[in-house]
Amino acid sequence: MDTRTLIDFLNTVEPMKYNTRHSWTSKGRRESVAEHSWRLALMAYLVKDEFPEADIHKVILMCLCHDLGEAVTGDIPSFEKSGKDEKIEEEAVKGLLKRLPQSYEEELTGLFHEMNERNTLEARIYKALDSMECIIQHNQAPLSTWLPLEHELNLVYGKENTAFSPYMEELRRTVNEDTREKLRAEK
Repeated sequence: MDTRTLIDFLNTVEPMKYNTRHSWTSKGRRESVAEHSWRLALMAYLVKDEFPEADIHKVILMCLCHDLGEAVTGDIPSFEKSGKDEKIEEEAVKGLLKRLPQSYEEELTGLFHEMNERNTLEARIYKALDSMECIIQHNQAPLSTWLPLEHELNLVYGKENTAFSPYMEELRRTVNEDTREKLRAEK
């Protein structure tokens, strides 16, 4: 990739660093989209031994790129996101990918299709980790940042995404233990 295209693309997705998510950090500030994507990618690396048959590098790439559209649209919490919002984000991703050389555009377009379909082990790992990272972050944030609906939602969120794997189900159970402990401790 030529250097101007590289820099221009990085400039275009830079809002991921300051576009905030619904989640808060343990220090009481909003989490950025980029922070979520970074930790999600780290999670993928750290579970590689649990999925030796998976292409973990592909999972890491999915984690790094899955919220690219939010550089344009900003974050909409999953419990508020409509089909229309998903379509707008999908179009934003297509517009961003068109800025890249054809080989990158084709590779990432295929990757987004794979993530959306969730027919591969890699896509299922990415989606399960994405769900669990959100709850882990909520558990680290002050309870005062939670919406009332999240007291129950956080205990069921991502259940369908983790069901494919005993390890992911165990991760979800452990995250749920932390959620319950947080709710008990802050009463």
